[in-house]
Amino acid sequence: MIGVSGGIAAYKICYLVRYFVRNGAEVRIIMTPSAVNFVSPVTLSALSRNEVIINMFPPADKVSSSEKVETKTWHVNLGLWADVFIIAPATANTLAKINAGISDNFLLTTVLASRCPVFLAPAMDDDMIKNSVTVRNLKSLSASGFKMIEPEYGELASGLVGEGRMAEPERIFEIIKDFLLRTGDLTGRKILVTAGPTAENLDRVRFITNSSTGKMGFAIAEAASDRGAAVTLITGPVNLDTPEGVKRIDVRTADEMFRKVKSNCSKKDLIVMTAAVEDFVPVKTDKGKIKKEEKEKFVFEFRRAVDILEYLGKKKNGYKLIGFALETDDEIENAKKKLKRKNLDMIVSNNPDSEGSGFGTETNKVSFITERKTEQLPLMSKYDVGNAILDRYLKMK
Repeated sequence: MIGVSGGIAAYKICYLVRYFVRNGAEVRIIMTPSAVNFVSPVTLSALSRNEVIINMFPPADKVSSSEKVETKTWHVNLGLWADVFIIAPATANTLAKINAGISDNFLLTTVLASRCPVFLAPAMDDDMIKNSVTVRNLKSLSASGFKMIEPEYGELASGLVGEGRMAEPERIFEIIKDFLLRTGDLTGRKILVTAGPTAENLDRVRFITNSSTGKMGFAIAEAASDRGAAVTLITGPVNLDTPEGVKRIDVRTADEMFRKVKSNCSKKDLIVMTAAVEDFVPVKTDKGKIKKEEKEKFVFEFRRAVDILEYLGKKKNGYKLIGFALETDDEIENAKKKLKRKNLDMIVSNNPDSEGSGFGTETNKVSFITERKTEQLPLMSKYDVGNAILDRYLKMK
């Protein structure tokens, strides 16, 4: 199902519909009232071979007696019918309304009634997509489970050049095709993912941690669940919603994460370790708050934390093991050493200094390293990186 909102990029939907129809898909189209100013419903109806729906309630003289009951809930019926729902272009207005749960047109009502994955292809001017309100809406929608088809950089309708250009129809089609082909290909597989930082208390109120937000691990867990896997996600302290269908286990310290990984690693097909576990933990934690008036200097003694990845590599029994390497210098060489030292099947290397990579971003630029091959990937969303990791896992022998 394709939803078209009122942006100049709406004219491109004609090409998108043709891609799907040519490949045997049944396409139903919903338009917002403003979208008809940019592309004709008659054209989209002819291309999709189905009536285009615009208004919540069709004119009474166009509804037969046998249809009157059905049309009262046709937004629900369409929401149940679709395997995937694509909104392209998704304007700033439509994105804001979806995020707020507003349903003042048929398209928005159907979004709320849909059980299938919903993909959003934003399209707007550079300043609009960079506006803090839009940025907040996009982050909130992603956190709520909507899947983003990232806009491109290029010439905009305003004549400016910048971000906000809707992804080309061919790219949207390929993304949806890949998603549908992957659906269910991990059914029956059991996957364990670790994510986020760990935190180690120095006293009752102070602690040390790192900058990991858990987004990469959560994206992998979401991708694996979308593809039918039974996913267990062990995470340190993060501010992220649990992906649908994923079993989540929360921990705080490195020792807690080790214990939970140890008790959940058996009978797994794949383990992906993205967690940024503290390498060193305090030997002693003060039970109260250390008062600054009592000392001019504080000296803390640390011990090495259990190397969870090394433990899993040594105890490997029936599962494939994928680790991550965050490197700022000699990225590939250091990652290769870690691959061998930890007995991994693959290591995912990334550099936080690379634009669009690192902690807290929605994207990542990584390299996949195995014993035989090093593969550098372009900048991608973390969800797409997750799917790429799972694709490589399925090819492992």
